[in-house]
Amino acid sequence: MVKSDISRVDGVKRNPDRVRRLMCSYARNQGTPASLSTIHKDIAANDADSLQEDTVFSYINALKKIFVVENMAAWNPNLRSRTSIRTSDTRYYVDPSIGIASLGLGPGDLMSDLKTFGLFFETLCVRDLRVFADALDGKIYHYRDKSGQECDAVIHLRNGSYGLIEIKLGGDDLIEEGASALKSFQNKIDTDKMKAPAFLMVLTATGQYAYRRKDGVYVVPIGCLKD
Repeated sequence: MVKSDISRVDGVKRNPDRVRRLMCSYARNQGTPASLSTIHKDIAANDADSLQEDTVFSYINALKKIFVVENMAAWNPNLRSRTSIRTSDTRYYVDPSIGIASLGLGPGDLMSDLKTFGLFFETLCVRDLRVFADALDGKIYHYRDKSGQECDAVIHLRNGSYGLIEIKLGGDDLIEEGASALKSFQNKIDTDKMKAPAFLMVLTATGQYAYRRKDGVYVVPIGCLKD
């Protein structure tokens, strides 16, 4: 990818060292709405020559063309409150293994840093959700507003049905945190103007079986999505 694919895709010669730094920056910012300016500053700090934002933008577009990165658009539902919605795309690698390789991480590194592990697990879940949503002619979005309310993934079908998903590595505390966030978000949705969510789901890394909690929230291990 670094040495040939990114240049071959459109015939533009690109600096492999800059590509590596861009991919490292993308990995550090995956799962966030990091601006082009943020990524530019991150790369430029270690670049001996002057680097323009337009150059970084062209490199990112080239990575999109070779299916290395794919952003997730923001979801804009009807809410009871007038809270401003953050409309920036969230940045993701198509496959989390590429981001992990970009940072030179291995299994031991991830197990000793569960926060980083969780971020890359989120990328893995987004990848799988996109595959299954596409089979249903649906799309995956994210939600974030200025009050701090977030939803990791929203699956939205063409008939207007949608589901809200929080992604957690696992454990009772994190599952409870995810379920509480989903119910809080559900209460903000104006069901006089749009459908209520078809389901609320906490997607986890652990467990062999999916189940439905008493409050109606589904807890689903990532391996059960195929079923």
